[in-house]
Amino acid sequence: MQDIRAQQLVFLDRLHTGPFSSPDIEKIFAYGAPVGATIEHHPRLERCMGRLQELVQEEEEQGRVLGAGTIVLADTLSHSSGRFDRVWHAPEGGLWLAMVWPDILLPEFTRLLPFAIGVACCRTVRQFGVDARLKWVNDVHIGRKKLAGILCSTMRSPGYDRYHLIGIGMNGNNQTFPGDLQGKATSLRAELSRKIDLTALIGCLLTELQWALGLLHYDEEQALAEGLDCEQGRESLLLAVWRDLCDTAGRRVEYGFDIEKKSMYRALAREIDLCGGLVMELEDGGTVTEYSGEIVYL
Repeated sequence: MQDIRAQQLVFLDRLHTGPFSSPDIEKIFAYGAPVGATIEHHPRLERCMGRLQELVQEEEEQGRVLGAGTIVLADTLSHSSGRFDRVWHAPEGGLWLAMVWPDILLPEFTRLLPFAIGVACCRTVRQFGVDARLKWVNDVHIGRKKLAGILCSTMRSPGYDRYHLIGIGMNGNNQTFPGDLQGKATSLRAELSRKIDLTALIGCLLTELQWALGLLHYDEEQALAEGLDCEQGRESLLLAVWRDLCDTAGRRVEYGFDIEKKSMYRALAREIDLCGGLVMELEDGGTVTEYSGEIVYL
């Protein structure tokens, strides 16, 4: 763990903080500070998310609350899954973790949580010299190949506390993928043609998560001070960062709630609205905005 902490400091010095003043940067990092405060490492697990749920319950049985930002990290997973219970291939060599975050954001900003995690993952990959981009909402891809996936879910504990559980899978040194992922997945090692330092990758990701989650909470604070929300025309600070990393606007896409089971329609992705919705122009000229579901590029 000491090596991870040391790498966090290395990437803290390299972090791109944009136009924010020093006092604002300090405030953003104060909001994100809980990320990785406790890290539980396992050589092998069935699922990091499953172990995180156990920790929530174990702490509650002891009359405590699991600390915000607690992370479960594993070298390999045997029963990992992503959205819609799709199997996630998680062999040794990748970065597999889950993190708990308290459900304390207003609904408008809770909706942006997956965007914040996407920003952190995409910026992490780019720190290693790979031109990663985001596909709405938070798939990290290189060209047409996926490099990292994110799963965000909510959990209500037996004591009725609500938590966000955030699962992150990032292909680092693993290069072999099952048949159905051939040509669809890639890893940092494959893109860079060299082995990477996994400890550095984890340290970098934790630093970027501190920044992105801190920015999301700072964004909420600013919106409350301004008395405006996205529906009233306020542009989110977090979404502005996300837009710079996203290449969805202008693409022809296929949309579905669960695209692998059922495609609903094809459209031209026009823009991301101020609330994070994907605005699409249908083939009959109509316009639709979606706030959930998924797309594939055509």
